Amino acid sequence: MKHLKGPIFLLTVLLTMSWTSLSQAADIVIGFTGPLSGPAAEYGQDFVTALDMAIKDLNAAGGVTIEGQKLLFRLEKLDDKVDPTLAMSNARQLLANNVLAIYSPVFSTQVALMKINEEECNEFILMGYTSSPKATQTGNKLLVAMNAPLTVYAQIFADMAWERGWRKAAMVVTLGAYGDEWREAFRTYWKKLGGTITADKPANYYTKTDYTAPLAAALATNPDVMLIGGPSATTALVIEQSRAMGYKGGFLLVDQAKMDFIAQMLEGTSLMENVIGLMGFATSSSPVVPAFDKKYKANYRRLTTWEIASNYDSMFYLAKAIQAANTVDDVYAIRAAFPKAFPLLADKFCNEYHGISSAGRVHIMVGVQEIRNGKFLKSDLYVWWAKTQAEFEKVQKTSKFPIRLKWFKSKMGTIE
Repeated sequence: MKHLKGPIFLLTVLLTMSWTSLSQAADIVIGFTGPLSGPAAEYGQDFVTALDMAIKDLNAAGGVTIEGQKLLFRLEKLDDKVDPTLAMSNARQLLANNVLAIYSPVFSTQVALMKINEEECNEFILMGYTSSPKATQTGNKLLVAMNAPLTVYAQIFADMAWERGWRKAAMVVTLGAYGDEWREAFRTYWKKLGGTITADKPANYYTKTDYTAPLAAALATNPDVMLIGGPSATTALVIEQSRAMGYKGGFLLVDQAKMDFIAQMLEGTSLMENVIGLMGFATSSSPVVPAFDKKYKANYRRLTTWEIASNYDSMFYLAKAIQAANTVDDVYAIRAAFPKAFPLLADKFCNEYHGISSAGRVHIMVGVQEIRNGKFLKSDLYVWWAKTQAEFEKVQKTSKFPIRLKWFKSKMGTIE
């Protein structure tokens, strides 16, 4: 399939045809490299279970048909422990099995994979679950960035915090390139509003479970609100430890941390008062969420999160791009066909996807929510990629969400 070229490929096809009927299903290999062990293992498991369910559903519907041949999908997953060197090694191993696309859920490992995914005869589409603006600034022609950029979240969260009267913010955010970008984006906008950053104490959310030292340093500055987060499981520990140390202020959660998962880890919302973060999955207004939630829980006995829904949905726009390109050999043609895969709307999917930028950023709707008096408040949905009123109104008319959308207008320059 993908990496066999010229006469050798032709000879292989002829030999294969002599042994096997073209009507027999073949496999399109989808790879995953991410944390499947250690403190971030739950985060990685959300991805592989989502991809597993999507692939089963796609295959049950017949897969894709390319040049008259029925092709089904197959998932191969490897643990990289959030180690960029191991992630690259995993990618080499997956390439040996003729992988077409590799999913990666952590920006630090995606950076390593972007060094090799355009190598001649070893190309693969990188399905990057990342909100890092730097991801799409690399110019990688085979990247698909599946999240909204974190600069959108940073501005929305800061505005909400400012409206609550909070003026002093401390930061205890995960280490690494992703955390660095979050801290810089929030710091820049918070100061633009007139706020003060009282402390900046990064912590490793992937390897540690005790955060008392950075928290003690941050809390000593008496902040009104703290920007925290990394994987949801360890973010829950940060909240729990903060409250045990006497902190009563608010929390802003980086987009990797999911409020509903954290609430489950903490056995309720009693420790989560004044938390602002991404919309909880179960509280979404998408009409298909209840059925999806029921099906996922029945199959995997895990809490449904947005990582799960977004990665499940992504397999469908990847499959649509493969079908539109009518090839599994030319990954550049598949990447170029992605615009033809959209829109995916809320009458059939948990979120909505209205296109993809030339740099590879998927136009996914952003939901933001907060917890007050122990309850998840009504969420707001933002269209962040629209540059004109006409473009925003077009999305409004196309959308199948039963609530009114909001148009996010960046106050910090163009967002791609």
